[in-house]
Amino acid sequence: LPPVADDLPDGVAADDLLWEQTIAPGGYATRMIKRGTRLRLIDLAGDACASLLVYNAEMPTERLNVADTVKVQWNGYLGAGKLLLSDMGRVLMSIMEDEAQTHDAFCGTSNAATNEAKYGEGRNSGEYPNGRDRLILGSAKHGLQKRDVHPCINFFKGTRIEEDGTITPLVGPYDPGRKLVLRAEMDLIVVIANCPHVLDPRQSYNVTPLRATAWRGDVTPESDPIRNATPEGLRAFENVEDYFRR
Repeated sequence: LPPVADDLPDGVAADDLLWEQTIAPGGYATRMIKRGTRLRLIDLAGDACASLLVYNAEMPTERLNVADTVKVQWNGYLGAGKLLLSDMGRVLMSIMEDEAQTHDAFCGTSNAATNEAKYGEGRNSGEYPNGRDRLILGSAKHGLQKRDVHPCINFFKGTRIEEDGTITPLVGPYDPGRKLVLRAEMDLIVVIANCPHVLDPRQSYNVTPLRATAWRGDVTPESDPIRNATPEGLRAFENVEDYFRR
């Protein structure tokens, strides 16, 4: 069935809708999206955790590099106007809107061992699936293997690095309906897991549904304010434009 959404932004036609899915607690989703596509994520009930992987769809050996995303932008706290960078110096996605302001570029996601230690179970087929195995499943749908699953970024669940270096989790729960909109700057494979944050201090498996909606959009123009915000970001956009000029 074609996707249906009744809350697309003004000016977006229903025919431009590409993807509409609610990702269940402990679930995952994946999609290939074209350059210019907008991806909106909504934390429906205030306790979702969107662990995100991004690959270059044409050449998946190029993928999100969390370390470069933080280092090149001189900022470990992502929000509106920030970029998700690849390991080849190109922009994969831009953050266009951010109502959450609680994200995490430091901790990655849970795995079978962390979930077993905390919940007594961490298998994919069990009651408390972990984020890494969910990301492996999503990546496998595109022919990728366990070794291809790289460090992720967590949206809607944040962390704060204290002066002594300790990490304080900022996991809520928060108000329902917080929204994030990303723009694809290349043709991408996107994989999302919705599992509790690995540092969530609660002993129960707390996570709520996450909504993903994608629609067609224009390729970023040279006048775009996010593109031109910093010299480092501009260079990453120019690297993308050179890639598509081949």
